Amino acid sequence: MTRSDPDHPDPSTVTPSRSLCGLDQHELIAWLDEHRYPAYRAEQLRRWIFHRGAGSVQEMTDLPQELRRELAVDFQLFKSRIVAHQVASDRTVKLLLALEDEKHVECVLMRETRRRTVCISTQVGCAMGCVFCASGLHGLDRNLSSPEILEQILRLQHCLTAGERLTNIVVMGIGEPLANLPALLQALEPVHAQDGLGLSPRRVTISTIGLPKGIRELAAVGRPYNLAVSLHAPNNELRNTLVPVNQEIGLDPILDAADDYFASTGRRVTYEYVLLAETNDRSRHARQLAALLADRNAHVNLIPLNNVDVLPWSCPGEPETRRFVEILETAGVVTTVRKRKGADIDAACGQLRLHNLEGRIGE
Repeated sequence: MTRSDPDHPDPSTVTPSRSLCGLDQHELIAWLDEHRYPAYRAEQLRRWIFHRGAGSVQEMTDLPQELRRELAVDFQLFKSRIVAHQVASDRTVKLLLALEDEKHVECVLMRETRRRTVCISTQVGCAMGCVFCASGLHGLDRNLSSPEILEQILRLQHCLTAGERLTNIVVMGIGEPLANLPALLQALEPVHAQDGLGLSPRRVTISTIGLPKGIRELAAVGRPYNLAVSLHAPNNELRNTLVPVNQEIGLDPILDAADDYFASTGRRVTYEYVLLAETNDRSRHARQLAALLADRNAHVNLIPLNNVDVLPWSCPGEPETRRFVEILETAGVVTTVRKRKGADIDAACGQLRLHNLEGRIGE
């Protein structure tokens, strides 16, 4: 189902220029001091933002009314608005958010038995050009700011029900995270802070198409993030076709950077591989992939394709997928098949945004 955001009925309304959720503790205290309020109010504010699920400043009822009024003059808690809110039969939630400049991004909440995982975007559109992905069909528009990234997490946290808590974050939505790494890292600071969400870096997975320089920059941060490399092909010839940016990079530099990441962080690298029927799902492809990874501390995550109606690719059947898994496992490569989530909504990454760009939301 799809519903609009009642908190933002008029997109033309002039709003304050700063994002309240994007301010860190020091910035909040500085603002409070400037307006002659005690520093302890910053703790109350962050508690409302990260733990008590405020949807607006006016909901922060243990703050003085005058403070709430002044905050509302200078800030808006969330600068995005929800354009579409889809809920699948498996309770996966997908949000389409309109940003202040009317650009759109997606984010997703996925529910499993013991996990509540949010998937977030880092760019408006994507420049990587993967031929089977809806995210980059209209190219790259711009990077997201750190508050725009953080807002996605908090928006999805509001979709949790009583007794649920956020357990994991995957940075696998629209865009290439390592092409916007500074903003992403800044957005993750309150995620890890004890007065923020208090989520360990080990609970965060950052996915990349394979930018060697960015992989090494991420390793240098010194936090044990999980790295996922979107491989999708076991040789350069095929990967150049499926992932055009590979022509400028090549598999060897990507694998070398991933090896360095493991050596630096001790975190096993995941290699994601979207299975495309009769394209990269043949036995020879599985054997080539096994040869690439057999001597590495690697994990292969096979991803059944979520079909995009404007693209010609389809997901292979269960026998082909099982054969691919068996070849990898026989070679000693740890392999899993990702569970499909939200199959009865616009599940493919970028598809809801694409439908909005084409004026098909609500059809």
